[in-house]
Amino acid sequence: MIDFLASMLKVAKIPYTENEPLAPKSTFKVGGTARLFITPQTPEQLEAAISAARSAELPYFVTGGASNVVYPDGLYNGAIISTQSIKEIFYDPDETTPDGSVLVTCQCGVPMAAFVDFCTKKNLTGAEQFAGLPGTVGGAVYMNARCFDRSISDLLYSTSHIEYTGEKTKITELPFNAADWDYKKSPFQAHTAEDGSQTNQRYITQATFRLTPAGASAHDRIVADCKKYIAERVDKGHFKYPSAGSVFKNNHAFGAPSGKLIDDCGLKGLTAGGAQIAPFHGNFIINTGNATADNIRTLVKSAQKAVKDKFGFDLEPEIIFV
Repeated sequence: MIDFLASMLKVAKIPYTENEPLAPKSTFKVGGTARLFITPQTPEQLEAAISAARSAELPYFVTGGASNVVYPDGLYNGAIISTQSIKEIFYDPDETTPDGSVLVTCQCGVPMAAFVDFCTKKNLTGAEQFAGLPGTVGGAVYMNARCFDRSISDLLYSTSHIEYTGEKTKITELPFNAADWDYKKSPFQAHTAEDGSQTNQRYITQATFRLTPAGASAHDRIVADCKKYIAERVDKGHFKYPSAGSVFKNNHAFGAPSGKLIDDCGLKGLTAGGAQIAPFHGNFIINTGNATADNIRTLVKSAQKAVKDKFGFDLEPEIIFV
């Protein structure tokens, strides 16, 4: 079926490579090889690539910057579909909302850094907290990324996505509805039915954000704020080692951040092969050089068990194992 999928991709002129190493393509620097690594160039090619993989009845995984992803060890005998080449930004300064905001539309593969940089250059404020966040706009929307007490949904105006309902495909635009969003939750996250099937298969193609025009006089302040947030990430050790940032979601009902609970269990510094619960942050797992997906999974389970045994809380991972 791999050959069947490859032949469909060739006919559709969608770029792909075979037996592609995955570790260099994620922030964790972990993973084996993908039998096919597909790089659609447009939303239409993304839809065609997903549909082809479904027709070939092969496993597939759609990813952006893979900054929250743990690729599997060994051979992934399916298709990894990367959106990183789908990266146009659209902006009309004369298009405003009733509250005076302007709209910036980013395709799913736009790096978050590029989105923040675009806003900075145009003197648009509202996205500064996301300066330094790795990954793409599509991934940030999917996870409803949260940085410095600000969620990506706080900026959202609308989204567009590919939706599969049975055998049918449609492109749907959704205006932002606060009821669909919560802390690190979005309407795009898959829900698994009792029979194991995914009941929600939506793939983000673009997102439109509301920003506030601040004028040239605010440029230096916007730049300074972005630098401040990046410096805080550096100080917290976000970039010391390959990682996927926070491993577990926080839960206010626990009374303390997940990292503090893990630290209170004495797990900081715990290792499994080349993976380690960071000595400087209990909610980080880092790759010290030769970590495997299995090593990372071992530490995730160790932290969950320890926190459950000591506090009775169930830690919910936010990293995704492919």
